[in-house]
Amino acid sequence: MGLSRKSRRNLKKLRGEAGDLWSEQREVLDHAAAVLREASRQAGEVAKRDVAPRVKTTYEKRLQPGVEAGVGAVRSAADHSRQTWNRAILPAVTGAIGATLAVIDVARDNGRVAIREASRTSREFGTRAGQRLGIIEVKPTPGPGRYIAVALGVIAVGAVAYAAYQTLRADDDLWVEDEPVEAPVA
Repeated sequence: MGLSRKSRRNLKKLRGEAGDLWSEQREVLDHAAAVLREASRQAGEVAKRDVAPRVKTTYEKRLQPGVEAGVGAVRSAADHSRQTWNRAILPAVTGAIGATLAVIDVARDNGRVAIREASRTSREFGTRAGQRLGIIEVKPTPGPGRYIAVALGVIAVGAVAYAAYQTLRADDDLWVEDEPVEAPVA
């Protein structure tokens, strides 16, 4: 590709201008980096002198009381838990132990029948106490809806199986052979 002298001169001129522009940009970038370093240094000094004391003051005035209040709330919860243990759980456990000891005394007198009754009673008592305290969850018994759903499922599976059987069975009577077409009479 041959360029005219004028085009070559213009390209040479543009190349020189681009080189000048690149060197100017380098100088600008170097100067910007120096300004950024100085700004960073000064920002660090301002942070040490002005920001750090403000942050410390804010922490001491606003956050520290909140943290102390949170610690107080945890202590209060621990005290409440201790009181619940002493007022609700411990009496239930000691009552169950007392009932069991009483049952053992009765069992000595009445034999196996009394033991069965006592174990059932203490089981019920423990279950009720556990339910009342929220330790044991009450499981619902299955109702008639479960059995109805199972029956509907079995019926649906049977219907799908019957439809598949009807679709896939070999039935020779379903196919009718094509009758040959007679040529029209002219």
